[in-house]
Amino acid sequence: MAQLETGVLLEVAKRALVEWDLCVAQIELISVSENRVYRVDTDAGEAYALRIHRPGYHSLAELYAEQQWTAALNQAGIGVPVPKTTRDGRGYATVPLPGSAETRHIGLVEWIDGVTLASILEQESDERALGLHFDQLGRFAARIHNQAVNWQIPPDFQRHAFDADGLMGDAPFWGPFWDLPELKDAERRHILKARSTIHQALSDYGKEPETYSLIHADLHPYNLLVNGEKVSVIDFDDAGFGWHQYELAVALFHYQDKPHFDAVRDALIAGYRSERYLDDAAIELLPMFLLIRALVLLGWIHARPEHNKSDRLRKLIRLACTQGEEFQG
Repeated sequence: MAQLETGVLLEVAKRALVEWDLCVAQIELISVSENRVYRVDTDAGEAYALRIHRPGYHSLAELYAEQQWTAALNQAGIGVPVPKTTRDGRGYATVPLPGSAETRHIGLVEWIDGVTLASILEQESDERALGLHFDQLGRFAARIHNQAVNWQIPPDFQRHAFDADGLMGDAPFWGPFWDLPELKDAERRHILKARSTIHQALSDYGKEPETYSLIHADLHPYNLLVNGEKVSVIDFDDAGFGWHQYELAVALFHYQDKPHFDAVRDALIAGYRSERYLDDAAIELLPMFLLIRALVLLGWIHARPEHNKSDRLRKLIRLACTQGEEFQG
């Protein structure tokens, strides 16, 4: 979506806002990534986040499923974005691009004030303080999973799955990571071998509710907002069905090269276990899920060349190969 001119997408946002019963005072672009996010302020002093969804990622039915789940999470006392429906009760507006037959789905949620947990962590160097933050993150993940496991999923619910095929199959959800042109022959062999081993391991592991349910799937510290004692989770764009250990791996992934990694990993697990049971056998699979996260990120970059920074990609390839060798002994 980044390739479209800013003015074009701003016009889309303004056209979409006609569908909501708001007196808009200001629209401000706040995030340019795969989706485009604007802050919308009204004359009544209300604030909202407007998200223009990228094409080809989710159907309208899948987007409605996201709202169904976040509504249920809110009812369970878990702070997540609250959607605002259009004047005629729809969760999304569908707006054509100016001068094009293409359309975009646009959603509106209540604005959540706060700073990201990641920005707080960046200011921390004390191991105990870092541990407390990751303990909190682990508790939040467990509460999400508790709700998901016990929730009666609506019959029309449609969402993708990060299962064996969705992660390691022939057409994985985030793209064929083994096809990256930057991979050297030896690296590709290592990665293909790891892929095969992981696919078999996940297939054998199964999808019991103790470790598999709806997950946020992008629960890293940039997606947690802290406002005093209140913590909220944002950005459910990747949410789908998956293993709970993958959720924990996402939370830990970018801290693997930090000096206090062992402490924050243990704190995350302890926080999780204080809210939800997770046995030692499940925890022992966490290194595999960290490797899975590395591999799917390679696929994500492969499908999104605009995010392909050579130094970042080379580091990720080395990490995936090293972890793959360790995983296979």
